[in-house]
Amino acid sequence: MTTSSSPPPPASPAPPPAPSASLSTSTSTSPSPDRRSVELPPLLSAPRRLLKHPRLMHHNRLAALVLLANLAYAYGSRPLSMEALAHASLANLALAVLVRQQYVINLLFRLATSAPTHWPLRLRWTLGKVYHFGGLHVGGALAGAAWFLALTLRTTDGSLRAVGWTLVALLAVIVATALPPFRSRHHDHFEKIHRFGGWGALALFWTHTLMAAPGPGPVSVLALVTFSVALPWLRLRKVDVRLERPSRHVVLARFDHGVTPFAGSSTAISRSPLKEWHSFANVPAPGESGFRLTVSRAGDWTGAFIDDLPRKVWTKGITTAGVANIEVLFTKVVYVATGSGIGPCLPHLLAAEVPSRLVWATRDPRATYGDALVDEILAAQPHAVVHDTSRSGKPDMVALAYAAYRDFGAEAVICISNRKLTWQVVHGLERRGIPAYGAIWDS
Repeated sequence: MTTSSSPPPPASPAPPPAPSASLSTSTSTSPSPDRRSVELPPLLSAPRRLLKHPRLMHHNRLAALVLLANLAYAYGSRPLSMEALAHASLANLALAVLVRQQYVINLLFRLATSAPTHWPLRLRWTLGKVYHFGGLHVGGALAGAAWFLALTLRTTDGSLRAVGWTLVALLAVIVATALPPFRSRHHDHFEKIHRFGGWGALALFWTHTLMAAPGPGPVSVLALVTFSVALPWLRLRKVDVRLERPSRHVVLARFDHGVTPFAGSSTAISRSPLKEWHSFANVPAPGESGFRLTVSRAGDWTGAFIDDLPRKVWTKGITTAGVANIEVLFTKVVYVATGSGIGPCLPHLLAAEVPSRLVWATRDPRATYGDALVDEILAAQPHAVVHDTSRSGKPDMVALAYAAYRDFGAEAVICISNRKLTWQVVHGLERRGIPAYGAIWDS
């Protein structure tokens, strides 16, 4: 049976459940809505609907914008000198690297989310897409590689040409392995190639630039890029972690090493810092130091982490803003989560900076995540819609999300789930004129 609840009456909201309450008594037992009981709003007009297609998402638009700007530069700078080719390649390299810098990411989020909620919804809707900034990284990387190829083709000096073609080959490998078909099937290999190949490419850029005897400008840009790449590693630390395993599916990791991150941020952890890193949403508790991470079994690394229960892990860099930070752009939001997607939602639900309603579909939540965590969620969200998939099967998440959005009077929906379902919810709502957001797995 699906457990859900209707919205609270305006004058007398229901009290939070007692910590000992069971899931079935914390919410009502009316069936979750589906498309047979929820009439979804009509689709947008064909031109507006086309702009909501996943292939035209803001990530891809930003990548295209960078490429178009480079084409405009190439057209306006004819005939292109060797110096112009070198500067264009270096400028795009700097864009690709700096836009991924953690301080830059946090700045972009701060700027985008500073808009007040009385601004027009359509403008805030667009500002909420700030997490698509990875399109700038993709566009800069592609354009930079193309410019450097053009530069190498025109290079006549033998030793400089050898360094150039070595770098071109390395950039080709990095770009090819970053394409979705390879990245999705061999993510661990992609990560290692991107890291070590990126370091190697930076070293070759330095070699090529110094051999070409440049002015102070290119050297200054390369120094900035190098500092940006090195900065997170200068904050590499091995820290203690306390692990609680409520089930074989999930571990709750607790950290208290002098860092209390902001709600909606993420921390990257590793057991072997030169191999692979995994980012998880931070869950700070209001008024308490430290934070928690929810680690679910989703592959070899997370499986070994849950089975081994290590006492120490590595961290690097600073905590970085995530997609759900855009909640402050709206007066009310609906959080849609499946399984361990509750982790990134929980800090926002606890902080309660923006009125919100939770829709959570998961398998046997108490057996999987433990009574303490479920009670904490229900205390923060006594009117949550909690769908137990082990009892009621998989729900229509678009219908559940829309019903909560409609009944709660929300302005936006934020979905934290797997790739397929996230796109299903986000695209299913946006093509009906409802602002919706979810991770895009562009890194």
